[in-house]
Amino acid sequence: MKRSRIGKRILVAAFLLLLSGQCPACGSAEKGSENAESSETAQRSEFEVKKELSDPAASVNAKRIYQYLADNYGKNIISGQYCDQGVFGHEMAVIWKATGKFPAMVGLDMMDASPSREALGTECKTIDQAIEAWENNSLITICWHWNAPTKYLTGTWYSGFYKDHTDIDLDKIMNGEDREGYDLLMADMDAIAKDLTKLRDLDIPVLWRPLHEASGGWFWWGNCDAESYIKLYRIMYEKFTKEYELHNLIWVWNGQSKSWYPGDDVVDMMGDDIYPGKHKYSSQQSKYKNLKNTTETPMIVAMTENGCLFDPDEAVNDGAMWSYFGTWGGEFVTDSDTLNVYSETYTEKEMLEKVYSHERVITRDELPDLKTYGDGEKAGSTETGGTTEK
Repeated sequence: MKRSRIGKRILVAAFLLLLSGQCPACGSAEKGSENAESSETAQRSEFEVKKELSDPAASVNAKRIYQYLADNYGKNIISGQYCDQGVFGHEMAVIWKATGKFPAMVGLDMMDASPSREALGTECKTIDQAIEAWENNSLITICWHWNAPTKYLTGTWYSGFYKDHTDIDLDKIMNGEDREGYDLLMADMDAIAKDLTKLRDLDIPVLWRPLHEASGGWFWWGNCDAESYIKLYRIMYEKFTKEYELHNLIWVWNGQSKSWYPGDDVVDMMGDDIYPGKHKYSSQQSKYKNLKNTTETPMIVAMTENGCLFDPDEAVNDGAMWSYFGTWGGEFVTDSDTLNVYSETYTEKEMLEKVYSHERVITRDELPDLKTYGDGEKAGSTETGGTTEK
C-alpha cells in the first residue's frame, strides 16, 4: 500500500510540473549540456593561439606545420628528441627499442657550422639530417650553440658558446663600441643563413630556436643586458627573413624572463628548457604559466628542452599542455655511445613507456602527412577525427 501511494504522489507531482512547463530531467540535461559547452568554450579559449606566423611571406609548408601545432595545442603533446645523428640516430634507436615508437620531432643543432668551429675542422651534417627527417615525415627543430668568433675564444675552443670560455662583450658590440665584433657576428649569421637556404629551397619547415636560454647568463649571448640580446635577436630575424628570405622558419623564442622577450612581431612560439633532476615527473605547471604570461598575444608554448620526461597525466590534470617536449640527447636517454641500451638515470623505463604509449602523446607513426596537412579538410585534426585524436 505504501508503494502504491508513493507512486501516485510521484505521478501527480510529475503531472503538475509538466503543466507548469518545468521538467526536472529535461532541465538537468539542458544544464549539463550548457556546462559542457561552457567548459569546451573555456578550453578552446585557453589554447587558441594567433593564427598567422610573424613572417608575412611564410612558406606554404611553414604554414602547414604551424597549423598542425596550433590544431594540436591543448589536445595532444608532441614527442621530441635531440639527436646529433638525426632522425635514425642513436637516441632514436634506443627509444624505439625500449618503446616500439619513434619521437615525432627530431632536434638538431647548427653548432658545428659556426665559423670558429669549422676553422678547426668540424663538419656540420645538420642540413642533410633535416632533409632526411622531412623525407621521413618528421617534424624538425633546430637550435644553434653559437661558438663565438675565434677572436673572442679564451678557453676550450669547442665550448666557445659558454661565457666562461670567451671574452666577448655583447653590450659593447651592440652599442657600437666594438665595430669589429659586430661585423664578425654578422659574418657568422651570414654563414648560418646560407646553410639554411638549402632547406628554404626545398621548402623544408623548421622550428628555428636561436639564442636560446636567453636570460640564464651561461651563454655569451645572455651575458649582457637584455636590451643587447633583444637587438641581436631582432637583427637576426631581419637578416634571415628579409635578406636571405628564409620564409621556411618558424621562430621559437626560448627565454625564462619576460624582460628578455624580443616582441610579438619576431616570435611565433615560445618555450622553456627544463632540467628538474632525476625521476622528477612534475608537469612544470608554474613554468608553463610563466611563459603564458610573457605576452598578451596567445602563443603556443613548448618544453623546448628537457632532461627527464614529465608525466602526461599530470600535464593534462594541471592544464600544462606543452605543445611538445624535446629531450636532450646523451645521458638523458643512454649511457652508451654504441649500444642501444636505455638508461634510467633520469627517466625510469616505466615512465618512458607510459609517455610514448599515452593517448595524448603524438609519436612519429601518428603524424599526418606533413607535406599535405591542411589541404582540404584538416588531415589529422580532431575536427575530422584524424590521427591527432588518439
